Amino acid sequence: MEGQKKLKQSKVVKIESQESWQHHISHANNKGYPVVVHFSAFWCITSTLMNPLFEELASTYQDAMFLNLDVDEFKEIASKFEIKAMPTFVLLNGGTAVDKIVGANPDEIKTRVDHFIHSAPSHK
Repeated sequence: MEGQKKLKQSKVVKIESQESWQHHISHANNKGYPVVVHFSAFWCITSTLMNPLFEELASTYQDAMFLNLDVDEFKEIASKFEIKAMPTFVLLNGGTAVDKIVGANPDEIKTRVDHFIHSAPSHK
């Protein structure tokens, strides 16, 4: 298989079920990982345009968990975090939201995610 390109595996976990959400949040909490959640919708062009940035962040910060959640599929989770617009990025520490970024501003998202991850207890 030499010479064949290896497909790059995504570091972003797409939430497929309520159980998947619970599992990943519990796992992150047990490991002390900070969590970044991209609340999106398949029909929202702006959310879709943020996917490459979110993948880049996930590849950059290996000791954090990056989750992608469709608000139409998981309305109860979106409601719990008071998601009113897409894209919205919620930064969780110990299962608690510590910051929320609404909108598609790549520089702001990068800056705040970087600050969040470097100030998380597991990175001190």
